[in-house]
Amino acid sequence: MRNFEYAQPTTEHEAVTLLTDFRKESAILAGGTDLVGLMKRMVVAPDRVVNVCEIDSLKRIEQDDTGKLWIGAAVRLNEFSDNQLTVHFPSVSQVIQGISSIQLQSQGTFVGELLRRPTCWYFREGHGLLADNGQMVVDGDNRYHAILGNHSSAKFVNASRLAPPLIALGAQVRIIGPGPNEEQILDLQNLYRIPMSDHERENVLQPGQLVTHVILPPHGNRLSAAYEVRHGEGPDQPLAAAAVSMEVTSGMVRNASIVLGQVAPAPWIATGAAQSLCGKSITEESAEHAGIMSVTDATPLSQNEYKVQLAQVAVRRAVLKAAGHETGGADRPMLNEPSASPALETNIT
Repeated sequence: MRNFEYAQPTTEHEAVTLLTDFRKESAILAGGTDLVGLMKRMVVAPDRVVNVCEIDSLKRIEQDDTGKLWIGAAVRLNEFSDNQLTVHFPSVSQVIQGISSIQLQSQGTFVGELLRRPTCWYFREGHGLLADNGQMVVDGDNRYHAILGNHSSAKFVNASRLAPPLIALGAQVRIIGPGPNEEQILDLQNLYRIPMSDHERENVLQPGQLVTHVILPPHGNRLSAAYEVRHGEGPDQPLAAAAVSMEVTSGMVRNASIVLGQVAPAPWIATGAAQSLCGKSITEESAEHAGIMSVTDATPLSQNEYKVQLAQVAVRRAVLKAAGHETGGADRPMLNEPSASPALETNIT
C-alpha cells in the first residue's frame, strides 16, 4: 500500500469538493471492508481517501411524508436490520443475516456493499476488470464467473449481495456531484452497467459523484424474499442468488420482479421469469417454471455450468419463501458442485 492523503468531511458539500479536486485521484472510504483490501493489493492506489462516515446526513434511516424510506450511505448493515422502519423489507434483512459475519455486518455500510468491487480473482490479482478482454477467464479458472450477460469481455459477476433484493423492491439512489449543486435520483438498476472497455467500471458513477442514499418505495402489500445458494456458513460470496418481490391478490400474482445475483456482471433482471408468475398462484410448479425461465439465456463457460441449476434453485426457493411456503430443502442442494474457491486475502482490517 502506498502513502495517501486522508480526508474526513462532515458535510455532503465538503465531500463533493474533495472528490472533484482532480489534481488527486480520490477513493471513497466507508466501512473499508473492500477498499482496504484492494489498496493492500495495489489494485487501486488513490492519492486521497475520503472517509464519508462522519457525514451526519449519511448515517440515518428516515421515512418521508410519502412513505419512502431513505437509507444513508454510511448506515451499517446491522443498523438496517435492527431498525423498526425496515421490518417490511424482509428480503434485504435476509441477505444481511446470510452474510454470517458479525464484523462485516457491523462494519460494512449500505452503499459500500452496493458498490463492492468484483471478487474475480483475475481482477484482484491486478489483471484488470476485463482480464485481457475476457480471454484469461475463458482460458483459465472460471468456476465462479458469469453465466448470463457474458457475451462481451466482462466475465466477472457483480459482487453486491444487497443489489438483487433492493432492485426487486424498486429501489432508487440519490447521487450528488460532480458539480456543487448537482443532484439526481436514479433507479438502482441503472446504477450498474456491463463495462465494454478497460476505461469503464461496473457502475455509471462519474469522478466526483457520491451516492448518498438508497430510497425504498412504500412496501404496500408486496411480498418479498431473497435466497442465496452457498457452500456453507461464513462471509464467502454465494454461488448464486435470487430475490423476488410480488403483489398477490386473492391468491394470484398480479405483478412480480425477480433479480438474480452472482451470475452476471450486473444484477440480472429476469423479466420473463417474473412474467411467468403473473396470473398464477404460487405453487411448486409455478415456482419451478420461474426458475427455468430465469436462465433460458444462460451461456455458461467451460467450468461453471453448475451455476445454471443453482440459479434455478435460488429463484424457485425465493418465490416459495416470499409466499410463505416451504423452500424444499437445505440451503446447499446436493449437486455436483465444485470445491470452494481459492482463498482470497481478506478485505477486513
